[in-house]
Amino acid sequence: MEEENITRVTEFIILGFPEFPELQIPLFLLFLLIYLIILMGNLTIITLTCLDPHLHTPMYFFLCNLSFLDMSYTSVTLPKLLDISLRKRQHISTNSCFVQMYFFLFSVCVEYVLLTVMSYDRYAAICHPLRYAVIMNPRLCVLMAAGTWIFGFLVPVTHTVLVSGLSYCGSNDINHYFCDPSALLQLSCTATSTVESVTYIIGSFVTLPCLILTLVSYVYIISAILRIRSAEGRRKAFSTCSSHLTVVTLFYGTLIFSYERPTSTQSLNQNKLSAVLFNALIPMFNPMIYSLKNQEVKKALRRVFSLPLTVKHCG
Repeated sequence: MEEENITRVTEFIILGFPEFPELQIPLFLLFLLIYLIILMGNLTIITLTCLDPHLHTPMYFFLCNLSFLDMSYTSVTLPKLLDISLRKRQHISTNSCFVQMYFFLFSVCVEYVLLTVMSYDRYAAICHPLRYAVIMNPRLCVLMAAGTWIFGFLVPVTHTVLVSGLSYCGSNDINHYFCDPSALLQLSCTATSTVESVTYIIGSFVTLPCLILTLVSYVYIISAILRIRSAEGRRKAFSTCSSHLTVVTLFYGTLIFSYERPTSTQSLNQNKLSAVLFNALIPMFNPMIYSLKNQEVKKALRRVFSLPLTVKHCG
């Protein structure tokens, strides 16, 4: 009898959004539409950057990395949510759950560092325009991008090992729509204080330097813009970083709102809704922000989509 009581959980049940049982099909259609828009929007950015030589610059090289990242981490969470909403397949093995959690944390870490690298790129472009091509040379850009992905790959390993090493012998219902780290900690039947402390330290190690470097970059950027005498010059300078600044604000704002509040049953329910903004809506908005507020992307769209007509006409 005692052996049965300590039987370890071998699978989890992801609850999704049980608060809205009558809306499962509408939710499926909504998230399917969001997922398709994310894939199409970010693939468009990548395609434009590859096909249009005018976009072969450091800024769009890093934007391609961001678009690929957005497609990747939404593909970690949204397909399972679609499966839950349509076919009620809520079961997930513990190993698969930990893998999903790892790739989610990996994506978050990469986005932190990538947005920081992009802020440095904007700093170099606005504060040192004459030396921009020398500072942001192709070799440095490749090294920064590779370092970002490697860093994101390594950082979540410790947290994933610690969480997967906890005992899960009680309820196996995850009150979320994916294997969220905070939801998993609440299911453990062993003490989680060590894991929470390590998580806080690792999170601070990633978050604080990235936030500080981004803020410092924009202090220099804004100071440089304010020193420009002509209003037209200030407008053009600001337009080169406004898209990135909007994305950074949305990213940090939603992440803090989602994961920096006290954990409780109520807050976990609220986190599911705010996590939708972080995991689904921001990756959907990013291509729109960079295309609607960026004249170069609009021109690239016209050039690329008018290319077949031009070739036909010339023939």
